[in-house]
Amino acid sequence: MSTPEPPTALAVRHLAFEDLGILAPLLERRGYRVSHLDAGVDGLDPDALLGADLLVVLGGPIGVYETDAYPFLSQELDAVSRRLETGAPTLGVCLGAQLIARALGADVTATGRKEIGYAPLSPTPAGDASPLKHLGGSPVLHWHGDQFEIPEGAERLAETPGFPNQAFSLGENVLGLQFHLEADHTRIEQWLIGHANELAAAGLDPRAIRADAAAYGPNLAQAAQAVFEAWLDGLTPRA
Repeated sequence: MSTPEPPTALAVRHLAFEDLGILAPLLERRGYRVSHLDAGVDGLDPDALLGADLLVVLGGPIGVYETDAYPFLSQELDAVSRRLETGAPTLGVCLGAQLIARALGADVTATGRKEIGYAPLSPTPAGDASPLKHLGGSPVLHWHGDQFEIPEGAERLAETPGFPNQAFSLGENVLGLQFHLEADHTRIEQWLIGHANELAAAGLDPRAIRADAAAYGPNLAQAAQAVFEAWLDGLTPRA
């Protein structure tokens, strides 16, 4: 009898340090074979995105509407759209969530302001019934200036005072997170270095974010793992 093939997880990265973070070892423990595509470097073959059992589209410092400046975004949007049509398990983080929202027909816009640093979410009733309930009020890492509208048919899961749409789900298999549950707090320095210009332009002190990562990161990592585990447990396998 042949051994069944392990499930596959494909992560699309837009920055090397904005990777799967704590999600990578979790997936590997669950038996996934994890691979990566680097947007703008590797070809974003829709068949590759379709073929993975789980697709994770990660964050980055560009907007989904910047297709003239970054032409690969059009190809990525097309591939994500085709993936979503199948209902296959798909997770989007920050830019990834914005790509999913846009692919589902929702608007994504620049806000002219930044939400960067550790702060708690306010869950909606749907969020309290979702895997996000495992956050239990833990401050999460925000790092964005764009916002998505909630796609038609999706449920809004969380908000913050300045950004009412922080997360959405579409059925059991599609989850969009504006914030970074995947980020490894022990590697926050990579974020502070990589986004140094953005922090300076926003008048934000990296020392404050570094201190918050040390204070909140360990508990958040446990809560985030519980969120991801619960979402993965609830997935409907592809036919």
